Amino acid sequence: MGKTTMRLLCTSLSLTMICWLAEGTLSKTDAKKGATKKLEEKTLHSDKNVRERGLVVVDPKAKDIILEHRSYCFKKKKERHFSGDVLGYITPWNSHGYDIAKIFGNKFTLISPVWLQVKRRGKERFQFTGLHDADKGWMKDVRKASKNIKIVPRILFDGWTYQDFESVFGSEDEIEELTKNMVLLAKNENFDGFVVEVWSQLGNQKQTELIHLLIHLSEALHEAQLKLILVIPPAVAAGTNQPGMFTKKEFDQLASAIDSFSLMTYDYSTPQRPGPNSPLPWVRACVQVLDPDSKWRNKILLGLNFYGMDYSALGASGDPILGSRYIETLKEHKPKIVWDEQIAEHYFEYKKNKGGEHAVFYPTLKSIQLRLELAKELGTGISIWELGQGLDYFYDLL
Repeated sequence: MGKTTMRLLCTSLSLTMICWLAEGTLSKTDAKKGATKKLEEKTLHSDKNVRERGLVVVDPKAKDIILEHRSYCFKKKKERHFSGDVLGYITPWNSHGYDIAKIFGNKFTLISPVWLQVKRRGKERFQFTGLHDADKGWMKDVRKASKNIKIVPRILFDGWTYQDFESVFGSEDEIEELTKNMVLLAKNENFDGFVVEVWSQLGNQKQTELIHLLIHLSEALHEAQLKLILVIPPAVAAGTNQPGMFTKKEFDQLASAIDSFSLMTYDYSTPQRPGPNSPLPWVRACVQVLDPDSKWRNKILLGLNFYGMDYSALGASGDPILGSRYIETLKEHKPKIVWDEQIAEHYFEYKKNKGGEHAVFYPTLKSIQLRLELAKELGTGISIWELGQGLDYFYDLL
């Protein structure tokens, strides 16, 4: 994909944003709506999945989402509909994700609990924190649910200064000590490897040195039969036609060494530029720019957000919205849910009594299905941020 294509993509997406902001007239909330009867929620499992129940549609009704969202197909919870790798993130502050990993474990190949940090305490001295969150009983349960699943906790380079990175990059002994300690940690704690999130910390600086470190780490982990997954920012910077911080050049240097790349194809919009979480043309472009010849597509884990954003017109503010709050908002305001064909996302608008006009972009069965179909077409896997934030019936699609 050339610069002209990227420019056309970003221009058309920008026009969509402008049209939504200009034309999006928010319907006034009728105060009497709150007095209507309470909307029902099914709590029992279904014998049919969401496709068989006719729920994967462009025109869902708020009452149907409220009614059905807890009702997944228990009988087919182990069936996989997506053949590529599926990585699911779990955070300690959204504990429902721990349950999802146990219930639907067979649908995932990789589970990444967001547990760990590595701190540099001096020359060749590294400390790992976050192990208090590691739950051995849960790990055993997840592995029982799926024999092939790999548990690969995320690790952050926490509190590292530019000088810390320079010191490690400039010393093979430091690199050796760090990688040796990470291998020992994985072995001692019965992890299957790590998801490493470090690339964005250095911006566009010291990339050659960081690549050298990551290749050394991957070799050490592979020697111990452990996996290394690297979190990478979008290859096309959101809202621009510019390359992101991780491009084809870096991908080509790392593709043979890294097991998978967790591609952050979400957070496209901001409170200053409200709109979709993950426009489909942009997601496609991010994969095609990284690997135009489809050489390593199976290693790219196309990122899906299972959270949304609630934007307020007052003060250009916006907050993440998780599944539980999304359902509460649907119950309270009973909005009309609108489908945007170009970006392939649903959104709705509502008005708070004193909080002004709002717009919510949150994934739906249809938007997720189209991204799964795109991943199949492109030959990638998927990564989900994160399992505690979505609606239970989403997992019927995987």
